[in-house]
Parts: sequence; structure tokens; C-alpha cells
Amino acid sequence: MTRPDLTLLHTSPVHVPVFDALRDRDRPGAVLRHLVAPELLDRAIAHGPDALTPALRGLLAGSAAPVLVTCSTLGAVAESLAPDLGVPVLRVDRPMAADAVRRGGRIVVLAALESTLAPTLDLLAQEARTAGMRPPSVRAQLVAGAWERFAAGDPAGCHALVARAADELTGADVVVLAQVSMAGAARLTTTRVPVLTAPGPGLAAGLALAGA
Repeated sequence: MTRPDLTLLHTSPVHVPVFDALRDRDRPGAVLRHLVAPELLDRAIAHGPDALTPALRGLLAGSAAPVLVTCSTLGAVAESLAPDLGVPVLRVDRPMAADAVRRGGRIVVLAALESTLAPTLDLLAQEARTAGMRPPSVRAQLVAGAWERFAAGDPAGCHALVARAADELTGADVVVLAQVSMAGAARLTTTRVPVLTAPGPGLAAGLALAGA
């Protein structure tokens, strides 16, 4: 069996083809190992992300490859386990957040799920500190109905609602789509404001960690 270059942890199976397509487009030949555990997000919503520490440690133990966590809610907890796991762990939205703070100005975070908001805002603040910048001006907004559409198996409906929310924004210099499940909305927007998504930059950064 070929050793993977990168292990990806997802909380929805619909993300697997998204990252495979990005790999095929940008890094053909890279070997991805996908772990899909939808129950982790349900438990994080019910009990808080920190309660998932033992489950994440057990799921990722023994990984021979760096790990890319594609769930924004779980990303910070998973990254904290890197010393125990002995491999790099990267949350998929970190490169996107770094890009957002480098652009400066007024950042608007759109999220479909409330549990994503605090981790995303914390991440933006972290990246600003890392870059030696002042805390960014950030406004967060939940997109009503978007998560319900996604959870019901209607990603196109989710993307349409998110795109509409992005196009209706005012007072924004950059828009951050906080979840991988929202990324398809960027192709539908008509706003001139940059709309940043996590999957492409995240996968590139994860493969860079792997030297792939």
C-alpha cells in the first residue's frame, strides 16, 4: 500500500471529492488519505470542541503523514495534539486567515454554523499576532438557512444562500468563508470584494508540510 503524503480529517463525506479534485488540478500524483467522521462535529456542537480531544487523539494516533483538518470547529483542538501525535497538524483555514489579515482593512466572516465563529475569530487574531499586526477589524455573520441546506444534502442551495449574503455585504474589504462546506459559493458571487475560501490554500499548505 502506498504511504500517503497527507492525511485529511473530514466531518462530511462530501469534502472528499472536493480535495481530490484540487489535488488532481494542482498536485497530481500526491497521495491523500481521507478519514471521515461526521459524528465528531455533532459531538463538538453538543459538548464543545475541547470535549473531542480524546477522540481526535485516538483517531489520528499512528498517522505517518502530516494531518490536514478540514473542520473549522475542530481545527484548533486538533492542532494542539501535534506534539502528542508526532506529526504536523494543520487546520485547513489557517492559510486563508493569514491571507485575510495580510490584506488588512475590514474583514467580514461568513459562517453557516455558529460553532465555527469563535474558532475562526480566534484564528484571525492569532494570525495577526504572528504577522506582528494590530488585531484586525472583524465582523461575523451567520448565513441563515445555509447549514440546514448543507445538512439536508443540498450543497448547491447552501452555496446560493452564502453567495447572496456575500453580495449583499457592505463595509467589507475582504470576505472570509469560514467553512469548507461554503467554498463553492465563491464561484457564484458578483461582489468585487475578495472572497477567500479555505480548501485550495489549505491543501497546498498541507502538502508543503509533507514535502509533496
